[in-house]
Amino acid sequence: MPLSAPAEREHVHTRSIECCGYRRTDGLWDIEGHLVDSKTYGFDNRDRGRVEAGVPLHGMWLRLTIDDDFLIHEAEANTEFGPYRMCGDIAPNFTALKGLTIGPGWRRGVQATVGGTKGCTHLVELLGPMATTALQTLWPLIDRRGKRPEGKRPPLMGSCHAYAENSPISRRLWPDYFAARENPPNGDA
Repeated sequence: MPLSAPAEREHVHTRSIECCGYRRTDGLWDIEGHLVDSKTYGFDNRDRGRVEAGVPLHGMWLRLTIDDDFLIHEAEANTEFGPYRMCGDIAPNFTALKGLTIGPGWRRGVQATVGGTKGCTHLVELLGPMATTALQTLWPLIDRRGKRPEGKRPPLMGSCHAYAENSPISRRLWPDYFAARENPPNGDA
């Protein structure tokens, strides 16, 4: 088991998020996300009537079409299940993500564009894992093509413990940018 044994408990809620990256034949990329919230018990809902156990309370889809520079060319959202009839009405607002770039300032740009009452909390939350999926989808291919500008610090450097400026991983991957310290973290060199 990946975590320690839990205390005795009852399963009540499940949130599932699935994100996939696709290479398109036109040279662009589709990053798709799907979020589903469901309960282990049935309940009455004023707008939907009875929502039975396992039936999604939230069921939302989002697609971002991006280029090799992570610029969004198209965005499409759909609310298949929501707790209120009006939930899906906001989905067209997500087309406003067109023109944003996944990278520095991404979260600020998302909040300014579709945050709060301009969007849906759950679709906005889905954009976080989708951005990571975009990086995971494109980065290995872009890195192999050598698209990173010469003399520019790798964007992943400093993004986590393994990529710390003084880590043995950074030393191995980016020796020109490695900041040697007296006591670098333990790890694979």
